[in-house]
Amino acid sequence: MNQYDFLVIGAGPAGGTATLLLARHGYRVALAERKAFPRKKVCGEYLSATNLPLLESLGIASVFRTSSGPEVVSVGLFAGESIVTCPIPRPGGYAAEGGRALSREALDPLLVSRGVEAGATVYQPVSVEGMERISTGFRCRLVHRENKSVETIEAKQLVLGHGSWEVSGLPSQPAKDKTLPDDLLGFKAHFFDSTLDRGLMPLLAYPGGYGGMVEVDRERMSLSCCIKRGKLDELRRQNPGRNAGDVVLSHIVASCRGVRESMESARIEGDWLAAGPIRPQIRLRDDEPGIWRVGNAAGEAHPAVAEGISMAMQSGWLMLNSIAGTPDTERAQMAYRQAWRASFAPRLRASRFIAHWAMRSWTVRASVPLIRRFPGLLQWGASLSGKDTRVVRETASPQESRATSYRL
Repeated sequence: MNQYDFLVIGAGPAGGTATLLLARHGYRVALAERKAFPRKKVCGEYLSATNLPLLESLGIASVFRTSSGPEVVSVGLFAGESIVTCPIPRPGGYAAEGGRALSREALDPLLVSRGVEAGATVYQPVSVEGMERISTGFRCRLVHRENKSVETIEAKQLVLGHGSWEVSGLPSQPAKDKTLPDDLLGFKAHFFDSTLDRGLMPLLAYPGGYGGMVEVDRERMSLSCCIKRGKLDELRRQNPGRNAGDVVLSHIVASCRGVRESMESARIEGDWLAAGPIRPQIRLRDDEPGIWRVGNAAGEAHPAVAEGISMAMQSGWLMLNSIAGTPDTERAQMAYRQAWRASFAPRLRASRFIAHWAMRSWTVRASVPLIRRFPGLLQWGASLSGKDTRVVRETASPQESRATSYRL
């Protein structure tokens, strides 16, 4: 029987960060991931400058800087015929450097490989298809997806770092409720030869949805977007035979001059990715002793604010800090939930406001003249969403020495 201090489920930015931090601090860590790497994900792929101290702590800052897209220096709004831009807000202490975007097929394997170097054991690709509480923690049944072989491991504690859109046998990934016209569906694709201004990350506002654009690695532009199910059904009825991603892109291009001009000579790389429904909310629970939720499993903001990866990675740091602060798991979990809500609940509220504003044509039309006159409102909105909110304030955990000496 393979026994660990922690089993981390999901090797995205949240699970990968948690695995690396825990392994670095001497814990016996296993990481279980459903998909083989590299793999693409529906994701905006932007990491704000607030992550730089964490990236330094993880030892991947230099790789991130050289592998990612250009520094993002401005935010913008593409809505109707209007194009408005302004400088992006910078967190204190890192005013000389902005955030960047790195594709998930590059970021996720980087975190996992560093976790392995730190001593973590990776099970991939596997599905966690059974989980039961035992006297020493948890017993989990892993099914290898390639040959269907079964393996059982035990862990004293679990870290749920999986996404929120998939359905599995885990209690944290239940079957979705009935579909609703207001469900948000996500789409994403990479493009070559876009003419999007270098260093610009605009919010796209269009009827029934919102999106964003940013330059990532390999001189590609990433376009990620959401649209209401009812609006997509309407558009597909008007465009029979076309795939959903192309229909959504045509709708965005027709609705936003900035996208139209940036995409005139663009070429898509591969196919559109789709996911959903996206249902932003806080998912932390007080009744899960020994179970930690990080990333989207803990809570999810509307993608309109481009803070998903930042929240995911920073939540892993908050978890480690809470564990290091006390040998009492119950107290540590309580401290983590409090720190998570203090750090991220304001972003969820801001993201809800921005997303619902962007999806309503009349609110956008009414607001654009004011935003064009006072473009600093965009900077204010970016600040509310967390672009200059520092969660990780040092280049290493302030509890590092205590965490190294403490074992479960």
